[in-house]
Amino acid sequence: GTQVTVEIHPKDSTPQLFKKLSFGKGPRRLPSLRGQDNKGFQRTEAPRPPGGKDLHAYPWDKSSLKSMPVDLQQFEKLDAYALKVNIKNSVEELVKALLKQARTDLEKVRAIWIWICHHIEYDVVGYHNKSQLSSKPIDVLQSGKSICEGYAGLFEQMCSIAGIQCMKLFGYSKGYGYKMGQTFTGDSDHAWNAVYLDGRWHLLDSTWGSGSVDDSFTKFTFRYNEFYFLTHPALFINNHFPDNSNWQLLQPTLTLKDFENNMLHKSDFYMLGLLTAHPATAVIQTVNGKASVSVDCRSATLFTFKLKETDEHGLMTLKKHGMKLDIYPQKTGSHKLQIFAKPSKASEGVYNCVLEYIIECESVDKAMRFPKDLHQPVGPSWFTERQGFLRPSHPEPIIHTNDGRCSVTFTLGKDISVLASLHSDNSSLTEEMGRRHIMKIHRGNQIELKIHLPHAGNFVLKIYAKKKSDPGNYDYVFNYLITCLNTEVKWPAFPQSYSKWVEDYEILEPLSGLLPANRNVQFKLKMPGIAKVLVQAENTYPLTQSRGYWEGTCNTSGCREVFVMVHENANHSFYSHVLKYEVETQ
Repeated sequence: GTQVTVEIHPKDSTPQLFKKLSFGKGPRRLPSLRGQDNKGFQRTEAPRPPGGKDLHAYPWDKSSLKSMPVDLQQFEKLDAYALKVNIKNSVEELVKALLKQARTDLEKVRAIWIWICHHIEYDVVGYHNKSQLSSKPIDVLQSGKSICEGYAGLFEQMCSIAGIQCMKLFGYSKGYGYKMGQTFTGDSDHAWNAVYLDGRWHLLDSTWGSGSVDDSFTKFTFRYNEFYFLTHPALFINNHFPDNSNWQLLQPTLTLKDFENNMLHKSDFYMLGLLTAHPATAVIQTVNGKASVSVDCRSATLFTFKLKETDEHGLMTLKKHGMKLDIYPQKTGSHKLQIFAKPSKASEGVYNCVLEYIIECESVDKAMRFPKDLHQPVGPSWFTERQGFLRPSHPEPIIHTNDGRCSVTFTLGKDISVLASLHSDNSSLTEEMGRRHIMKIHRGNQIELKIHLPHAGNFVLKIYAKKKSDPGNYDYVFNYLITCLNTEVKWPAFPQSYSKWVEDYEILEPLSGLLPANRNVQFKLKMPGIAKVLVQAENTYPLTQSRGYWEGTCNTSGCREVFVMVHENANHSFYSHVLKYEVETQ
């Protein structure tokens, strides 16, 4: 029941009472200090300081990006109306026009917010020359530009005229010019607002809602950002640290040290439905030359990354609800790591930067130098499932083989043709030979890729696909990293196959495309629906059919090449070549 009396006197004069105000308990309105010129607008009561019921739990509970339920679709008409209002001569007249379509306090705040975000541009010239700059609301309105303090001041005055409690807040921000891991000292560098709606305080930043400045801080671009309207306080603290910690609206509040150390998530991080990133600190030390980052998200999202402007030194895998990235810098020192994302539906859309880290690398793991042909992301994922590659035998991105051989299988969920190729940095493996070290075997809707490596080292297995009904080219789908440390490994290529060699044919022996000289070689082939099979060496050897296989032997003496030929049906008089083997020179 405290009674407060305030007396107001002219400055520097003998006391002479202008006005006497009494505040008892209860929501009385503040009488206007300017007598009759408020033209019927209500003035607001004295703002109450933030307290218990304004506070939100920290860290973020992943529920909502906003601090109160907001249905953006219900704002569509109001937003469109507010955008079109064009009054620049009086703040009162502007508010009067905006409120014509706004009934609730939330709608009033929304109309003011939308108008400011689309009509006031950031004054990059004024920012560099503050003496010429006025942040008075009427000056901001008439010039159509300002810096953050002018945005916040205009917002505050417009709310006040509309009868809504609003505060201008000051503090540190991780905005233009912010360097990861930096400390904040001295005066605050940014201003924003708190508004009182539905009995609680809420935060917003119309400067950052309006657009962004370029890296050289010479050009402002309008780019509306919904994120900064009634942002959830546990997300707002990510880049806004108020001078008065009560205005964090958080329980518990963060210290300036917490704010400095915490990871900066760009607003796109949350707008894309990403939830958390690990680690939560901006600077990561490598352990034995490796650093790891992971991101969790609500729905399937595509990611890419850059370490010092390239994606060569990492291994990124997509998960159903996020991604995992292992980084192996190939130089010591500090490296900037950027992570980009886009929704899985936006196949053509651009990737937006969502995270930045600094990687501090003390030692380099030379064994983890990846072939330059390796594409990110690596390994199978929800994305490759969508392309028709189901139930992979190797769900991880790296396949280790000791004897230089491996076999990768999938169930094909679509009617697709598959192509695979093998690539390596340190060998003279041509594209054509790279294909010959892989043998494709189809069994119903299963496909097996048998791989025989030509030597030890790191290889990329690239997998392409196209619809069988499409006449066009194959599209790249994904790749694996295959590693082999065994220096004894030296597998020859598989035999060369021709166009008449079809999907459901299979070689059981000989698998090697290089046959020994002067030997009898056993052949066993699966080729359903064929009338006759011959092996052509120095002489011709027919194969005989038994239990679904064509079998027989051929002698390799006196020839350099051996061909397998088929009669496709008994009426044909000509043979088609289907396979070619080389013979070792003596």
